[in-house]
Amino acid sequence: MYFLAWTAMGLFFFTQSIWQKLFTREPTPWSHYLVSWLTGVYIWALITPAVLWLGRRFPIQRKNWPRRVALHLLLSLGVSVVQLAWESVVLPHLGVFPILMKTFVGTFAFLLLIGFHNGVATYWMILGIQAGFRYYRGYQERELHAAELKTQLARAQLSALKMQLQPHFLFNTMNAIMVLVRQQKGRQAEEMLARLSDLLRCVLEDVETQEVPLRREIEYLELYLAIEQVRFQDRLQVEFSVDPAVLDAAVPHMGLQPIVENAVRYGIGRSSAAGKIQIGVSRVDQTLEITVRDDGPGLPPVNSAQGLGIGLSNTRARLDQLYGASARLTVENGEQGGVVATMVVPYHVAPGVSETEVHALDDANR
Repeated sequence: MYFLAWTAMGLFFFTQSIWQKLFTREPTPWSHYLVSWLTGVYIWALITPAVLWLGRRFPIQRKNWPRRVALHLLLSLGVSVVQLAWESVVLPHLGVFPILMKTFVGTFAFLLLIGFHNGVATYWMILGIQAGFRYYRGYQERELHAAELKTQLARAQLSALKMQLQPHFLFNTMNAIMVLVRQQKGRQAEEMLARLSDLLRCVLEDVETQEVPLRREIEYLELYLAIEQVRFQDRLQVEFSVDPAVLDAAVPHMGLQPIVENAVRYGIGRSSAAGKIQIGVSRVDQTLEITVRDDGPGLPPVNSAQGLGIGLSNTRARLDQLYGASARLTVENGEQGGVVATMVVPYHVAPGVSETEVHALDDANR
């Protein structure tokens, strides 16, 4: 196919020369035109891999296009001269255009006059075709990445639902409500049922959403923590430290709940004394840094944070799909005890945030 493509190009320009020959009644045999054009394009076929390498080595991108265009302009001049030099070596031995192409010097001078600009244009044509294929491959990769992201998000949402609504969690919640009913604390029991219902509603409302504003993610956490506080009562204390300027920042949907759940389960659940969970959010340059700190017994001496369940591994996978190397999640023992989980994501405002939604969420939080 590569050989046929260059042959087709040579025949295309050959037909142009034939029409010129017929119009001017030039007596040179048509075979001379055919041989010269095919020789030229086949030399270009040999040079093309080098041109493609230059295109890959020095790609023209939006951030550097003035310098790269200037560089490739110089390279196109040089490559055109090299191609004409090779052609000037071959054509005199083929016996075409014997009056003009007897020696290398004469052939090279003649070809410079009639073919130099065509050589520069051919160089840029090759770069253009390469750029088109690169864009097409990038488009395919973006489509594939989007499909993978959608699949990963669906799995992550199912995993989040599974973590939150696994049987022992539901049983514990329902048992806590039953205790309140038996103690004739109907108001608290109704509040617990309402919190559980609100949590389910919020999760299902955004089931197709990849990112949500931080304020909405905090709403999920408050609903989840309200349920956990019924289980642990006064043993669980939660402290939020969130910069108001980042409340509209985009965070992964249900990305913080697994981290906070690990802090509750392994920080508070493993200690008989009261414990505190501190949740802090701030902007650091072009990133959003979220920390979840507990004052529990810390990580086990042997197992790493990867052994804390599917929540963290699932969250890490989602971060990788959403942001690539720009995001990270670390879990380590704190210097003063307990465990510190840190999530870092690129800072940007959540898409679709409107003033109406912001006020509605503020009212709901109040």
